[in-house]
Amino acid sequence: MTRKPIFPLLMLLLVTGCSTAPQKKSESVKTAAKRTQSPATYIARLETSKGDIAIEVTRALAPRGADRFYELITDGFYDGTRFYRVLKSFVIQWGINGDPSISQLWANMKILDDPVKGHNTRGTITFARSGPASRTTQVFINMRDNRSLDKQGFAPFGKVTTGMEVLERLYTYGEMAPRGAGPDPTQVELQGNAYLERSFPRLDYIRKATVKP
Repeated sequence: MTRKPIFPLLMLLLVTGCSTAPQKKSESVKTAAKRTQSPATYIARLETSKGDIAIEVTRALAPRGADRFYELITDGFYDGTRFYRVLKSFVIQWGINGDPSISQLWANMKILDDPVKGHNTRGTITFARSGPASRTTQVFINMRDNRSLDKQGFAPFGKVTTGMEVLERLYTYGEMAPRGAGPDPTQVELQGNAYLERSFPRLDYIRKATVKP
């Protein structure tokens, strides 16, 4: 697997999914419109199907990324989302919600880039991107030293403090289609969790995401 084709896949999945109720859709729009500033540092806690993960976010590293991650968690966007790309020797990626219509709303709410101040080392968390000002909802955790991503504009905004062993236990179907036997990103975007639950039922997921200062 060469580096050149892999990185575009990191960037590719920036469009879908979310919750199911119409009320949740309006909450998402409202939250995104606010552009709430996050605390200078905060802990994001992910309760997953394999255990808990804690991520310490430092706003000074990437303010726009930290703010967006805070918005998404407090809005409940990540609740129920699947870890659809699990490559334990590269990255673990998520951020397409179960309801495609809500992700489509967020797809139009791109954030400007942050200067890359940190390095994409093992355990750091970064937004996926497809070019300038393209970040929306999808993030990945580096499972190895991926410093080559620094020069491509991937700006880390935090780091896993506990739970790397949980990430190592996540179920993987391999790389996404068509490169591997994993989920087809187009279908994830179009169908959300319905497609993943039907075709990739063993994927692990986030039960609840919360933040605390």
